[in-house]
Amino acid sequence: MAKKLDPETIRELAKALDDAIEIRNTEEITSYFSESCEIELLGIKLSGKEGLRKAINWIFRYSKEIKLVPITIMIQGDTFFEEFTVKTRVKGEETQVKQAEVLIYDEEYKVKSLRLYFDRLELAATYTSNPIENIMINWLKKTSLKGLI
Repeated sequence: MAKKLDPETIRELAKALDDAIEIRNTEEITSYFSESCEIELLGIKLSGKEGLRKAINWIFRYSKEIKLVPITIMIQGDTFFEEFTVKTRVKGEETQVKQAEVLIYDEEYKVKSLRLYFDRLELAATYTSNPIENIMINWLKKTSLKGLI
C-alpha cells in the first residue's frame, strides 16, 4: 500500500521550489526532484537530473528575472496542480505569461514528474524583436482563433 502524502508538505515543497526558481538556484531546484524524474514541456520529454538541468537552463536562457505568481493551486493525493503567471523582464520591459504545471511526488516527497503547459506563441512573441518573426507569430495567433472570435 502506497504511503499517503501530506497535502501541506506538498504545498510547502512546491513553494520552496518556486522560490529556488526565482533566485535561479539550479542545485536547490534539482534537490526537489527524484533521480529518475521526468519533465515534459512543449511536447518534449526529458528524463533524469540531466534532462531536468537541460530544462532549467532553457528556462533561464529566456528569463533572466523570474517572479512566479500563483493563481490557482489544487492538491490531490500525490499530485500538485498550479495555474500561475510568470513575470519577467524582456529588453527592459515587464512581461507576463500564464502557465500551468502538474507535479507528481513520490513517497519521499521528491518530484517524479513535472508537466509544464504554456502557449508557445505567446512566449515567442515576448522574446522576438525581428519584424518578420513578429508578423508570422501574429498571423499564426490570428489564424488559430478563426471561428472562435
